[in-house]
Amino acid sequence: MDMVIGYGGVFVLIVLVLVVLERSRRSADSFSEYATGGRSFGSAYSTMAFLNTWLPGTIFISFAGYAASGGITGFYFVPYSLLATVLMFLLARPVNVWGSRLDLRTQADLLGARYDSRAVQVTAAVIGLIASFPWVVLGMQSLGLVFSSLSFGSVSATTAVVIGVVVLAIRQVWTVRFGARGVIISDMVQGIVAYGLGTLIAVGLLVWLVTHGHGLGDAGATAFTVPGPGSAAGPLYLFSITVTGALGGWCWPDIFVRLFASRSVSTIQTAAVQAAPILLVFGTALTLMAVAASTLPGVAAAPDAVWFTAAGVGGVLVVTLAGVCVVAATMGNVGANLQALGAQVANDVYGPLRAGRVNNPRIGQVTVAVITVLGAACALATASSTHLIILALISYQGIVQLAPTLFFGIFWRRGTSRAAVASMVTGFVLAALLQGFFPDSVPALGGLTSGVVAAVVNTVVYVIVSLAVPARPQEAQRVSELFDMVREHRAAAKEVVR
Repeated sequence: MDMVIGYGGVFVLIVLVLVVLERSRRSADSFSEYATGGRSFGSAYSTMAFLNTWLPGTIFISFAGYAASGGITGFYFVPYSLLATVLMFLLARPVNVWGSRLDLRTQADLLGARYDSRAVQVTAAVIGLIASFPWVVLGMQSLGLVFSSLSFGSVSATTAVVIGVVVLAIRQVWTVRFGARGVIISDMVQGIVAYGLGTLIAVGLLVWLVTHGHGLGDAGATAFTVPGPGSAAGPLYLFSITVTGALGGWCWPDIFVRLFASRSVSTIQTAAVQAAPILLVFGTALTLMAVAASTLPGVAAAPDAVWFTAAGVGGVLVVTLAGVCVVAATMGNVGANLQALGAQVANDVYGPLRAGRVNNPRIGQVTVAVITVLGAACALATASSTHLIILALISYQGIVQLAPTLFFGIFWRRGTSRAAVASMVTGFVLAALLQGFFPDSVPALGGLTSGVVAAVVNTVVYVIVSLAVPARPQEAQRVSELFDMVREHRAAAKEVVR
């Protein structure tokens, strides 16, 4: 009976999401509409789309587990998430203006237009695909813990992973059909469940823990220390993972494309302002709960299960609701990833190399479907393996190597296509090599992670090449016109306000 309640809760959530999708169904008339949702969404949808893409289901598992085992160091995702909303506010105008006027559909599409380079576009798309695909597989596998917990001992761990992969794969049929519009509409429902209900559960569990002998003061002194001088990780380790999270976040294709789906610059900026307090409250509640729950029996042995272990104090109903939160967050993140990667492969790899500018939405549906099938096949084939997490860690350090090309390209006129390709390739390869030798951090460099070290080298390469081999006058004029678009839009907006 307990298993029926647990799995029944997930079934109700999925049915609710599918009903909302079917009631709001609208066919995409073009590839651009399929990839961006018609650039039609207001601030409420944009806020929830960002949150449901930014915070994956593993926020309740690995991130909460990190706080349960590592103490307040687990808070690091809160400041880097808040920094990401600041970047979202700053990116709003150039990305929205260029995106709408040039009909840009993806992150790689924007970089290709900024540098007027097919090489830049394809390189950025391939790096995004390589870095993101392991997270698609892990996202599918992460539901294994959910379905194992909601079975209350009736299903083995491996079988639970298979169930999770199958459920997510079936759910992605609607992602394939509806594209970005379907993803963003479902994000509203899934986001309310994941971070609204999730916050209430986290606060409720925290109150119960504090009042039943599991207060923060009982967690021990080590729970309130962070890596510093003399620590194994190094004094710069916390700085590194925070910076990597903030900068790398906007390098993920699925996060970046949310900027194209919003109606206007003010919509994106409003969404950034609205997302910040939600991230702060949810992240703080979840992390404090995990730290307090670290003294519960069984948490030390299995910290990644702390969300379900703590929820167990409320019985079957609370565990079910906790599981539904994880499923909602996972569906949003995996769906966004699949849709963005499919659109990027079609628009920025297949298009430039084979067909030119892609206009048929059917091509996007096919590529999303192919990546979904590949992701599900890989998730099932590696259901009992733990090695994929190594690739995922490397990929996170690798995706941040797009940051110099992306941010310099948007905010600095002198960056060139040669510099972009050289820096992206150099940074990605170096990050992968360093990650192999130093999985956690580089001790000789004070605990800097491989991604930060490679990003520094990457940035130096970008600046040197841009200055040593400057753009030709015609190219410099083209870039100036792009930046003038943004300047004129800002001036017009000020005039409207005035």
